Amino acid sequence: MTDTPARLLTLLSLLQTPREWPGSELAERLSVSPRTIRRDIDRLRELGYPVEASKGAVGGYRLVAGAALPPLVLDDEEAVAIAVGLRAGAGHAIEGVEEASVRALAKLEQVLPSRLRHRVSTLQNATIPLTRGDGATVAPSTLTALAGAVTGQEKMRFGYRAGDGTETKRLVEPYRLVSTGRRWYLVAYDLGREDWRTFRVDRVTDPFATGARFAPRELPAGGAVEYMTRSMGRAHAQPELALEVDFAAPASFVAARLPAHLPPTPTGPDSCTLRARCTDSVEWVAVRLALVDCDFTILAPDPLIAYVRDLTGRLGASVR
Repeated sequence: MTDTPARLLTLLSLLQTPREWPGSELAERLSVSPRTIRRDIDRLRELGYPVEASKGAVGGYRLVAGAALPPLVLDDEEAVAIAVGLRAGAGHAIEGVEEASVRALAKLEQVLPSRLRHRVSTLQNATIPLTRGDGATVAPSTLTALAGAVTGQEKMRFGYRAGDGTETKRLVEPYRLVSTGRRWYLVAYDLGREDWRTFRVDRVTDPFATGARFAPRELPAGGAVEYMTRSMGRAHAQPELALEVDFAAPASFVAARLPAHLPPTPTGPDSCTLRARCTDSVEWVAVRLALVDCDFTILAPDPLIAYVRDLTGRLGASVR
């Protein structure tokens, strides 16, 4: 690549991924000599980008947090605002922006000065999001750590809590982060089990990138999303529920209190109906309906009706 400005931009894009790049690998990627790479690194440093070099047989270059932001045409207030917004989008699985939020957040926090990173964390910890649905919140730091390991193809260790509460330690090769709109999942090859696994990210604790890289394996048939869908189906094995519920409230009122995959249909100015199929459990659906806070009538399915009757009896008996 003989165009110096284009080469510098490509080099900067590679360095913005959270991993260490050997000089020989950068030279091969850009079709130049290692000497040219060293000169280009010096140019980036002159422009204010904090590129750190490590020596040795496995040494290389990495973009790190500096004393100030690189020239991104952002002041401190704008950087804090963007980071907080990205954390909200990433941590609460806002449909449509969650994956882009994680990628952008991983790049931004990698070069964010410590004084600004502290301000972001302080503001985040002082606010409480009002979210819809039952999607478990995920620490943005966990997401960015996983995203960095996926991008850098680094083996990762973390603690994991299974659905029955069992705590285990895992060593994995992380391949993809997948958002379903309600939850985040990691598709990875579990080296201890010698097989592919899907992990709920809200159950991951203390993620740590080991620094050891791995050669990518061929993903299961259909790719990460299809494999995750199959594995979730095997894990939950929930029968499909054909919901029929009438509400004595406007559709806009009910829709604001139900998750997006259960949309009501207006039947009048102060009434609506829900006709939908889902694979959620009857327990979860019963609780969600109760939180709508209006009168409603469950017409189907029978398992949901039976569960609500039993739950009503138990709740009534608990408040003598």
